[in-house]
Amino acid sequence: MQPTKQRQHTPTAALVVMALGWALLGSAAQAQTSNPGTAPLTLQALFEQAWQRQPEAQSAALRREAAQATRSAATAWTAEPIALELSTKTDRPGSNQGSREAEVGLALPLWLPGERARKAALADAEAQALNSRQRAAQLQLAATVREAWWAAQRAQADWALAQDRLLNAQRLAADVARRVRAGDLSRADQAQADGAVAQAEAAMAEAQGARDSAQAALAAWGVQAAPTLALADGAEPEPAVPDATAAPAQHPAAADWQDQAEVARRAADLAAVQTRANPELTVAATRGREQAGDRYQQTFTVGLRIPLGGGDRAQAKQATARADAIDAEARAAVEQRRLAADIAAALARVKATQAQRDALARHAALAQGTRGFIDKAFRLGEADGPTRLRVELEAAQAERQLARARIDAAAAISHLRQALGLLPQ
Repeated sequence: MQPTKQRQHTPTAALVVMALGWALLGSAAQAQTSNPGTAPLTLQALFEQAWQRQPEAQSAALRREAAQATRSAATAWTAEPIALELSTKTDRPGSNQGSREAEVGLALPLWLPGERARKAALADAEAQALNSRQRAAQLQLAATVREAWWAAQRAQADWALAQDRLLNAQRLAADVARRVRAGDLSRADQAQADGAVAQAEAAMAEAQGARDSAQAALAAWGVQAAPTLALADGAEPEPAVPDATAAPAQHPAAADWQDQAEVARRAADLAAVQTRANPELTVAATRGREQAGDRYQQTFTVGLRIPLGGGDRAQAKQATARADAIDAEARAAVEQRRLAADIAAALARVKATQAQRDALARHAALAQGTRGFIDKAFRLGEADGPTRLRVELEAAQAERQLARARIDAAAAISHLRQALGLLPQ
């Protein structure tokens, strides 16, 4: 009889040791994740790190410097830089005999009528378009970062719930093993409890792989992927939705096209006055003699060079600029209609996910209450093993659905902020 008794004790001891081991591993992982020395990663910090790695961010300072230089050039006195002209003339090269003449002059390109003001307006429009293009690039990046962030949040929540499910299954299996030894339950109950542990281990492995994969995806944005990477609560503040017609017009994506249309209009206005090349005012001083021995004479020359009209080339330039303006305006109108639809859809999604979250919170509370009742009845011998396992699975499923619903509700608010053109906070 003694060997039989020993065989009954062996699996129970293994289960107890396994349960303690998993509990210690869970405690260690939780301690590492909640280590106060390592600040949790936030969505805003992730976006800022990702933006610093983008080409638009690295070249922004030089582009602003170029725009400022273009604006300064529009306030210059001349249309182009002043040119210095030097020339000399003699009828006996290589000799000091004969006539000699030296000329020094300046060529000053002049503005065409209305060109200076319109070129300044074009420079201002280009500077504004540069800023709006940068905001649109930031918003486009924010959409990608938010998608990766919420994927990591869902994987993190699934991993935590899978870990809790595994610990609960191991505790239940240990309790069933104890009662099997006492003769209160059969070996079939023990097999079902062990099967629940195996299922929980499989779910834990799947959740661990998804979590590692989601966190590894964050490495593309400058985050060091690590098994202990802690993610802060990703909930963003719910924004106040402005007027339905004003919101799309102020959106960075629509503003980008509007500013591009303004640049094209200013370019067309400038092309309308640049129908010819810029005239040049020439001022020159000449010093010369007729032959050797004569006194040098000083003369001054003032001249004006007026190019003829540009013809078809000027008309083609103006027509191209106006076509670009019409194209950008049409795209801005299409973008505004699309953004209005996205905002309406995001608002509906926020309401739906919040209602789903509240309903699943009530369901999870009821499932937890039922699990507590059945667990107490199971310990008193008033409930069987299959019922206890079924209730445990239902409670775990309710917790997983609630965790997903909470993340979906927070992600819906984040999507609404994206639709409104707001950056992560």
